[in-house]
Amino acid sequence: MERLTLPAGGAEAVDEYLEYRRYKQHQTDFATVPEQRPISLPCRVTGCQCRAYLYVPLNGTQPIRCRCKHFADQHSAAAGFTCTACSKCSGFHSCFTCACGQPAYTHETVVETKQERLAQGKPVGRAVPYAAMGGLTGFSSLAEGYMRLDDSGIEGTSSQVSSLRRSDEDDMAFFERRYQERMKMEKAAKQKGKAPLPSTSKPS
Repeated sequence: MERLTLPAGGAEAVDEYLEYRRYKQHQTDFATVPEQRPISLPCRVTGCQCRAYLYVPLNGTQPIRCRCKHFADQHSAAAGFTCTACSKCSGFHSCFTCACGQPAYTHETVVETKQERLAQGKPVGRAVPYAAMGGLTGFSSLAEGYMRLDDSGIEGTSSQVSSLRRSDEDDMAFFERRYQERMKMEKAAKQKGKAPLPSTSKPS
């Protein structure tokens, strides 16, 4: 058997690919956008009991565990998500807390069109090369908002950050510039929120 060796960062790339491959097992392209809301992404795998794609977050590169200590893929794909590895679990329920400060079980997977998000004043990512990618504008689309390197994780207008790549920039230079711009925006926002309070003097 041939042994595979991965370069630095290779394991993370494999994890991202596997997440994307799971996502692609569901219908992500429609001839016409469905009328019903929420939009569901039905499974294409024959015999699978899941009703629609549900995103399960990762803790860094590690899958999160249910309160029964088993992983999400050790639970049934059918509604109820009962554990297949133990009998005490009533359904997948993780207390993992994401970067927003809320536990994973308070989140839900929502599929919206670009027009719907714009109408609600929500950020949108770059245009994608083909419709089947859905909202995935790259692997960073699977990351939490604050970790993304595209505009979809920024609460604000894209005019605040220059999203166009300069002709002399390679990938690393582009992402480094975007990162530095984001850090400047965050620092400015913190400074604005920490305006000094007016001083009060006691009568003598």
